[in-house]
Amino acid sequence: MGGIIGPVLLLFGLKTSQASSVSIWLNLELVATALIGYLFFKDSISKQTLIGIILTIGAGLILTAEKGTTNIVPALLVTGACFAWGFDNHFTALIDGITPVQSTFIKGLIAGTVNISIGLFESQTIPSYTIISLSLATGALSYGLSIVLYIKSAQFLGATRSQIIFSTAPFFGVILSIIFLDDKATWYLGAAGILLILSIYVLSRERHGHSHIHVEMDHIHQHSHDDEHHDHNHDDDASGAHSHPHKHQAVEHSHPHWPDLHHRHKH
Repeated sequence: MGGIIGPVLLLFGLKTSQASSVSIWLNLELVATALIGYLFFKDSISKQTLIGIILTIGAGLILTAEKGTTNIVPALLVTGACFAWGFDNHFTALIDGITPVQSTFIKGLIAGTVNISIGLFESQTIPSYTIISLSLATGALSYGLSIVLYIKSAQFLGATRSQIIFSTAPFFGVILSIIFLDDKATWYLGAAGILLILSIYVLSRERHGHSHIHVEMDHIHQHSHDDEHHDHNHDDDASGAHSHPHKHQAVEHSHPHWPDLHHRHKH
């Protein structure tokens, strides 16, 4: 979903639209992640989350309206990519048996092999050494490193809340496309940007807390012993963040929380 379908749809969308517009549309990944989380992964959608979703959709509609019907097809392609990434975000946030680096390596190896095959079939030519080098560098930073960092945050914050922070990425895309690709800074783009800033502000202020039950479970992931959930003993020094197999005892308590690895419960 995230390594093959999403990038392919995104690149087809980029072929027929400005990079700045596509960057703004990519915030629909936040909407997709929130809706998918609510429908399938026991995430709660509060009033703040709903307002943020509406503002994000509004920003996308403004950019689509700027160029009329010519932007509908690329907008749909990017929207499809965002929903593919939304499913990927939630599935990846639930993986606790391997490290974020291992997860990224496996996903990259499979998706990279498939996407290279698609690219060679599409072009019917072998790209030059320069293009290959630039592609590898772009992939290592924009996909490899970013996915590792994203998985780390998703395991602690949950996919939807991590996506709130990740939603700042399109702003950098807009700025860089205007500076390096000569995309125009229009009033439509400015209005969409304002809505997105408001959306991220509203979503970042959300707080969620209630009495909830943790069932007994065994798993492995990075954790520290100052988060109210990891109070097990160690034979060695375990200060700071570390990772190892550990058991959680059943407990009921109340505190503000995100839908992370330990808080996937019904509301």
